[in-house]
Amino acid sequence: MAPTEQTILSNYLLAPAQLPAIISLQEFVALFPRKLQSSPKIRSLYRDLQSQRNAVVDDVAAEIEQEAKHGKAMRRAVVRSKREAEVQEQDDEIEIERMLGNWSEPQNPKHSLSSILPDMEGAISALEAELQLLEEEEASLLASVRQTVGAMSDLRYGRLANSQLREQVLDGLGNLEEICKGQN
Repeated sequence: MAPTEQTILSNYLLAPAQLPAIISLQEFVALFPRKLQSSPKIRSLYRDLQSQRNAVVDDVAAEIEQEAKHGKAMRRAVVRSKREAEVQEQDDEIEIERMLGNWSEPQNPKHSLSSILPDMEGAISALEAELQLLEEEEASLLASVRQTVGAMSDLRYGRLANSQLREQVLDGLGNLEEICKGQN
């Protein structure tokens, strides 16, 4: 079984957080000057530090517990929303089928040439207008691509539209260098 969020957090946050896991009493005593190492106050200080650390660990454990409960609530909410979405999707499918069921029955089973001709002409006009818009968009995009390719070609061969660009860049870098030197 995969470890839960609570066990992962506990293993990585609580177990190594105990004071003896970080520093033993002997190591703590060794941090003090030799003449103070035998003082009972050092042991008392270590115990006080240990109790403070235990209080922090207890707070972290409570937060982990709260986070685990929050995680379970979030998982339940996700499952609930998935179920609701599935029900909604099924309802949408039923509605679409109901609509298609009405469409599948011919409204006017027989058409004459005079009844269908105006609709066909309208569809042709709409398609021609859309085709015209697409051709205009294509021409605009082609011009933009050609302009970009031309600009890149100039850059490749060192022909820039602004012939003074090199000097401007060098002047700007010189000014920046002077400002940096002035701040030091």
